[in-house]
Amino acid sequence: MIAKPSIAPASAPSFRVSDERLIKVTPSAATRVSGLLKKQGRPGGVLRVSVVGGGCSGLQYKMDLQDAPANRDFLVETGGVRVVVDPKSALYVTGSELDYLDALSGGFKVTNPNAATSCSCGESFSA
Repeated sequence: MIAKPSIAPASAPSFRVSDERLIKVTPSAATRVSGLLKKQGRPGGVLRVSVVGGGCSGLQYKMDLQDAPANRDFLVETGGVRVVVDPKSALYVTGSELDYLDALSGGFKVTNPNAATSCSCGESFSA
């Protein structure tokens, strides 16, 4: 008798639940994120906030809407929305606040207590 290979069920991503000490979303940013998620047909989705190399100060924020947290992410429920941050980015964004300004030069703005310097456009920083 030949044994058939068993197929293990796909496991759900293992993420960690965190709180607003990692990142906090203001009411105006939460409203904007919720609207964008609904517009994309992802009412239960998440906002991914990450830090990548680039920009005029060396590091910049990247934000993306996704369906769910990925493996090893930190999940924060804040302001009625779910935000995910990968472990490496968490080192840079801990204690940050995400706001949304509805103005000509507005958009999403991150207030980050870990930023040593930031550029004049507010899009990048150094730590």
